[in-house]
Amino acid sequence: MTDLTTLDLGPQTRIIARLAGGVRDEQLSDRTPCPELAVRNLLGHLTGLSVAFRDAGRKHLGVTTDTSPEAVVPDIGPGWRQELPKVLDELADAWRDPAAWTGMTRAGGVDLPGAVAGAVAVDELVIHGWDLARATGQEYAPDPAALQVSYDFLRAAADEDDRGGGIFGPVVSVPADAPLLDRAVGLSGREPDWKP
Repeated sequence: MTDLTTLDLGPQTRIIARLAGGVRDEQLSDRTPCPELAVRNLLGHLTGLSVAFRDAGRKHLGVTTDTSPEAVVPDIGPGWRQELPKVLDELADAWRDPAAWTGMTRAGGVDLPGAVAGAVAVDELVIHGWDLARATGQEYAPDPAALQVSYDFLRAAADEDDRGGGIFGPVVSVPADAPLLDRAVGLSGREPDWKP
């Protein structure tokens, strides 16, 4: 089990920033593995969750941490290519403070222990990184430490749900010897071989 207080989100946030930088304007309306989100909406979600979990890590609770992600369909603004890398950097920086992982905080309107909020943030980055890469035809190799945290988080959530559900949807069965990323993707309710 990874010691969360020493986990640096920076390697994973830089991967997301690189993927976002590789998105072409004509791909913004393309489908993603999230049926309700086009690429532009997924990028908007990544921006919003980066702000929310940045503030959760800093314990700056307010509108950004109180709003449910289902409250609105996310979208990008005209400056998203500059904004997303910036808030990703700020997110990683906030969670470099060991205090981010302790005590209570809030994200999506839900009060959570800091360590749980941090694990959720990591999972969001890993799984939505996969979503973005798949939707835009880019190669994706998540940060190994972040991937392990994501897998452990999703596995624990699936084990707690005796109905076979996962956080994002029903768990998709993946062979036990499949790569760790495929197993995490399956636990997130996605088909590892999804294509646009």
